[in-house]
Amino acid sequence: MGRAFKLLVSIDRFLLLLIAVVVAASLVPVRGAAAGWVDLAADLAIALLFFLHGAKLSRAAIVQGIGNLKLHALVLASTYLLFPLLGLALVALLHGWGNPLLLSGLLFLTLLPSTVQSSIAFTAIARGNVAAAVCSASLSNLLGIFLTPLLVALFMQVDGKGAVSSWHSIWTIAVQLLLPFVAGHLLRPVIGGFVDRNKKVLQPVDRGSILLVVYSAFSAAVVNGIWTQVNVADLAGLLGLSAVLLAAVMAVNVLMARLAGLSREDFIVLLFCGSKKSLASGVPMAGALFAPAHVGLIVLPLMIFHQLQLFVCAALAGRFRSAAEAREAAVAIPRSEAEIAAAAQAAGLAIPDACLPGVTANLALLDRHAATLRGAQP
Repeated sequence: MGRAFKLLVSIDRFLLLLIAVVVAASLVPVRGAAAGWVDLAADLAIALLFFLHGAKLSRAAIVQGIGNLKLHALVLASTYLLFPLLGLALVALLHGWGNPLLLSGLLFLTLLPSTVQSSIAFTAIARGNVAAAVCSASLSNLLGIFLTPLLVALFMQVDGKGAVSSWHSIWTIAVQLLLPFVAGHLLRPVIGGFVDRNKKVLQPVDRGSILLVVYSAFSAAVVNGIWTQVNVADLAGLLGLSAVLLAAVMAVNVLMARLAGLSREDFIVLLFCGSKKSLASGVPMAGALFAPAHVGLIVLPLMIFHQLQLFVCAALAGRFRSAAEAREAAVAIPRSEAEIAAAAQAAGLAIPDACLPGVTANLALLDRHAATLRGAQP
């Protein structure tokens, strides 16, 4: 667990900041005219966030990974079919047993796209198919701009009314998220090099925009009495339901990977990309789709699920990596003549002295090929 925690911290360092923002919004919520300015700043930050996401998306990575159609179909089916079906089933089973807005939030998280950064990072750590992960996660997010509002309009209700007051909300999402994304991607030939070279410098834009939106949403929720509607039992229940949901999705994905005959590398992509939900996309979408008074409660299940998925995936990625390293060590190729002679002796083989230089050269060539293949798929 220690190694898994280190992996988690290296990937999602803003966990404590996210908690701190919720605490700050609870103690010092923004009110009145100031709330309008914070909302505007949050909208601009989200537009910049999706602009940078578009600029980061490499067409070469898409071309490299897009040919694995079976894998991408399974990831999208998990994200936009399996998750929503499980969400609808959970909400139907729990109808009348909990806060309706929290249940709506639980359903909302199942309608969201997959994450991008953490899915790719965990896939790389676990020695999976990174190129396919880039393609699947990016495609999931791009389709989510259209599919999530559509699914929300079809399946969600808040206080007896449709969650989406009008299709104008969907248009708002397209303008705020899709247009900046497309603009960033089209400008990648101009600014892509700068963005790639300055990822660490630009990372605060990613996380800062989410923190700003969370602060705005929770401020509105606090003003409307969120902590008089939610107690510790509600939070514990949400954590338990998130665990059930995540376990069910991962179990189905394991089964589907076996039935589809996926390789180990592609199975890792399905497990990580197909079982995660995006906080970065979910928070701004909730802001556009729901009334300000409801957003805080609706994104609360997403925030809990987001942290749980990171802990679980960090632990799994560490185990996959350890298993891959163990396999590599078990099939280590002997390099020196002494190692080759010892390996031959252990196998009961006799290598004539005249042949030993040729065997050494052939094994060195094989070792280089193996290293190349391992480098192509970390």
